[in-house]
Order: sequence, then C-alpha cells, then structure tokens
Amino acid sequence: MIQSVNPELDLTMSRIIKAPRAAVWRAWTDPRSFEQWWIPAPAKCKVLHMDFNPGGAFVTLISEKGGAFQPHLNACFLAVDEGERIVFTNALTGGWRPAEQPFMTAVITLRDHPQGTDYAAHVMHKSNADRNMHEELGFQDGWGTVAGQLAKLVEKPA
Repeated sequence: MIQSVNPELDLTMSRIIKAPRAAVWRAWTDPRSFEQWWIPAPAKCKVLHMDFNPGGAFVTLISEKGGAFQPHLNACFLAVDEGERIVFTNALTGGWRPAEQPFMTAVITLRDHPQGTDYAAHVMHKSNADRNMHEELGFQDGWGTVAGQLAKLVEKPA
C-alpha cells in the first residue's frame, strides 16, 4: 500500500544514497550498525529491542553530551518488506500494545536508483498540531542528518 502525503499531517524527506539497497537495508536491520547513524551525532544511540516482524518491538535509548542513556523511541513494527519498506509507529509498543503518548507512524522506503538507493521517509501524525510540533523540533534537520549519517556509513569512497 502506498500512502499519499497529506501536507496538513505529514512530513517527508528523501535522499539518494550512493550505495546498493542491500547495504542500506543491512544498516537499518543490524542493531550495531543502526546505533551508528540513527541519532544525530554527537548524541549516541543504544538499541534495546529490534524485532523486525509485524508487532515486533523497536526500542532505542539516547545519550546526549556523554550523559546516561535515556528513553528515545518505544515503537512497534507494523510492516517489514525485505529490502524495500519498513513501517513503524510509536502509537503501539511491541506486541501491539497501545502506547501512552502516540505521536507518529513512519514509512521508510528503499528503491533502486541509478546512483544507488532512493531513501525516503514519510512520517504521518494524528493532528496538524503534532505535525507542526515535529517540524518545529527540527524534523528536516534531524531526519536529514541521520540520513546523511546512514549514507556516510554505507557509501564506499570513490
């Protein structure tokens, strides 16, 4: 299912990553690789759970300025299409449990591109207020930065 973008509720970003789709997929699905790019540096990420199955838990922690790790994302995978698409939401936690503070659902798509991989994120919110808050918190900078960190991890020097 392809979701259409609702500009009142959704934010999007995309980037061409000069690496094969399989390399980008591995960086997404291997917890140790994922920790290297998921949070804008210099903050650090720790993966607690990453069960790549519908209903599987997706839980990360963040450490900023060398501090202790704190909760970052407690989500649930909704769909995982090998090498092509990852859908997750923080409206649910692992095992399809309703979350206390639902905020967004993200659809990550990977498509072949002549230069490597067309990487896209489509992030949907329940209200315009949530969408605007996410934008004001720095959606483009944050999600763009981590896409750049992902690219740096998987792109091979020319």
